[in-house]
Amino acid sequence: METTIRINGRIKKELDGFKQYKNESYNDLVQKLIYIAKMAEKKPEISQKTVKEVFEARERIKKGDFYTEVEAKKILGI
Repeated sequence: METTIRINGRIKKELDGFKQYKNESYNDLVQKLIYIAKMAEKKPEISQKTVKEVFEARERIKKGDFYTEVEAKKILGI
């Protein structure tokens, strides 16, 4: 079942900042945020480390500092 939710422009802008890629759906984004929130409740000791790693990874992706699937397979000899 799909539904529509209303958010103000400031929140939308903040959500857009969490997108890993331009066409990422808000559904996928909210799903990831819910997962992170649940993990933070269950395992707070690793949550801070995980959040830091996610932000670092997002910055690397934005800078283009990553391997494509084709490049990774070539490196791994797959």
